[in-house]
Amino acid sequence: MEIKSENMESMHDGSKLSALHWRMVITAGIGFFTDAYDLFIIGVVTVLLSPLWHLSTFQISLLNAAALASAAFGAVFFGWLSDRFGRKKMYGFEIMLLFFGTVFSAIAPNYTALLLARILVGIGIGGDYPTSAAVTSECAHRKNRGLLVLLVFGMQALGLVIGPLLASLFLFLHIPENYLWRLLLALGAIPAASVFMMRRRITETSQFLTQQAPVEVSRSVSYFIGRKSDTYGKRYTQTLLKKRWIQYLIGTAGAWFFLDIAFYGNSVSSMLIMEHLASGLSLSTHTFMSAMMFLFFAMPGYILAARYVDRTGRKFLQMLGFCVMAICYFCLALVSDISEHFFIFLILFGISFFFVNFGPNTTTFLIPSEIYPTAIRARAHGISAAVGKIGAFLGAFILPTVLAQEGFSSVMYYIAAVSIAGIFITLLVPEMRHTSLGEIEER
Repeated sequence: MEIKSENMESMHDGSKLSALHWRMVITAGIGFFTDAYDLFIIGVVTVLLSPLWHLSTFQISLLNAAALASAAFGAVFFGWLSDRFGRKKMYGFEIMLLFFGTVFSAIAPNYTALLLARILVGIGIGGDYPTSAAVTSECAHRKNRGLLVLLVFGMQALGLVIGPLLASLFLFLHIPENYLWRLLLALGAIPAASVFMMRRRITETSQFLTQQAPVEVSRSVSYFIGRKSDTYGKRYTQTLLKKRWIQYLIGTAGAWFFLDIAFYGNSVSSMLIMEHLASGLSLSTHTFMSAMMFLFFAMPGYILAARYVDRTGRKFLQMLGFCVMAICYFCLALVSDISEHFFIFLILFGISFFFVNFGPNTTTFLIPSEIYPTAIRARAHGISAAVGKIGAFLGAFILPTVLAQEGFSSVMYYIAAVSIAGIFITLLVPEMRHTSLGEIEER
């Protein structure tokens, strides 16, 4: 399953998808599958552990917050390492951390050990964002780069469906809870282990070789991959402190930040729908219904975003998504009584959930993988992802207080405003549809 150098070049130069492209999607996408699986499973695990370990609300919140905070660190750290030492040298170590963190989580003897293991999981998850994004973007042709990058990111969709389905199956089988939570966590280590060697065996991307090589070698690499520009005979020393890149970074990090705050609105809406439909029902029923809601509302957004992003453009899709989200959240604030307007509530939730994914949830991952030059690409992507995680933290820990004190309508109004802010901050980034990464180097 090794992806050799000549194969990497054929992937980059060919506009048609091949078996090599699909292998790269699996190699890079498994981390996001595990990320999404873990994201859902930890919620089930904390429900199971609370009575077993007598966990307080603060301990549960800290357990969830630890992964978010460490993911922000992992994104910045691995982004810097990838730009400093190369895609090949670093690729695979983030999935190794994810693997060991998952294993340690499954065998944790107490709360402290589980908390430390969750921090390790978070570092691995965060590190996967910039490394996989840079590798996939630099191996794709300009005509299908959006498709390939979003297919990698879209592996999240599978994790968010398979996670609750497995959980509901095991709950239905009445596996003892003191074993079940460990089993659910341990299963997350399998996909991570399956692609470690595949990641370690990739060769360096031509983009990174060209940027790093001395002048004469750089010219040879440029000629080999069919680029004629004299620009590739120069060694680049880009810095994020340049005015253009600071503007772009505000655009990519800001959009990701606003998205992850606004996404909390879907979490609140989902919670209300579940309480209305499945009040008093078992945990297995809740998890199964979560899988169905995601399958029907969110997964189509992932699929269509990957299918059409190279046609519609990134900025249009992101601004459209933020716009529809803002409208839906505003309308949800007006029909906050779910018992009286359930079907309207469900339709608005479904539309917002679809456009989260047929919009900023996917494009905020794609855009920073292609608008920066090679020398700072992974770093800038990692910083953008880290700022997004900060938004997720704020959404998860500040908005619940607003929900308790001011009510559901206030939360919806606030995140509608956040979604509108996402529209305007998207204006700071350029459109990269059908634009080669080489053109970025010349700016």
